Amino acid sequence: MATSGAVIVSAALQHHEAILSLSNQHQRIRFSDSVVTGSIIFPLSGIAFIIVEIQDFCDNSTETKLIDRIEQFVRIHRNSFLLLAAALYGPIEWEILFKIQQRFLGSNLRIIPAHNAGDIVKSMLTIAKVTCKPHVDSVRDRIAMIRAQVIERSPVWEMLHKRQINDA
Repeated sequence: MATSGAVIVSAALQHHEAILSLSNQHQRIRFSDSVVTGSIIFPLSGIAFIIVEIQDFCDNSTETKLIDRIEQFVRIHRNSFLLLAAALYGPIEWEILFKIQQRFLGSNLRIIPAHNAGDIVKSMLTIAKVTCKPHVDSVRDRIAMIRAQVIERSPVWEMLHKRQINDA
């Protein structure tokens, strides 16, 4: 499930388990200090992810900084995803998720809950693959072909076609 091209990763994530897993999935990783802390960018797909540990929201002193960082991330990246990592999603975690959703409602940020590095990597690679230019074009072509076949075989289409011939 490799996407071609290098994945740009925040240098702060250099030792994160998800990045090791991405590397093991034959992704070319390029670390950068010039991207938002915690972000992972798939340039060929035009999408970006930011990884945030949910327990970081439990500390009021870091919560404001996290929100500011996420806001900066959303301003920079049009197709943005927040990977919210928690080993277990109990009432407190769901409440934090709900607060983040409310805060970014109407923005281009999509939030994906994840339990571990495996979930994070699986989510990123799946989204990157289906949004990568050659794959998107292929899916679009297949949908157009199926749509044409459905229309051709539609009884309504046949009835309209017969009616048009009879009216001529």
